[in-house]
Amino acid sequence: MSQRSFDERIAELQKRQEQLKAQERDLIKRHNAEERKKRTRRLIEIGGITESVLGRPLTDQDKVRFQYFLKLQEQRGGFFSKAMNEDDVGGDAND
Repeated sequence: MSQRSFDERIAELQKRQEQLKAQERDLIKRHNAEERKKRTRRLIEIGGITESVLGRPLTDQDKVRFQYFLKLQEQRGGFFSKAMNEDDVGGDAND
């Protein structure tokens, strides 16, 4: 029974190391793709909710107005952030 040389063992370990690195890259790519899909879904849902409240499709001008409105809410006391971070859906009636 012949034993492998140190060089052969090192070469096998290096090959295995490259395989593991490739697997890691693939997992990272898959994770990033899943996160992008989740984010895209959230953004689409927010757009749908906004249109349902508005009662009509959003226009480009609506998007500008909405962004301006949200920024003003934040500048005037963080009302949007506070509302979004409340535990109760719809807020507390005593606020």
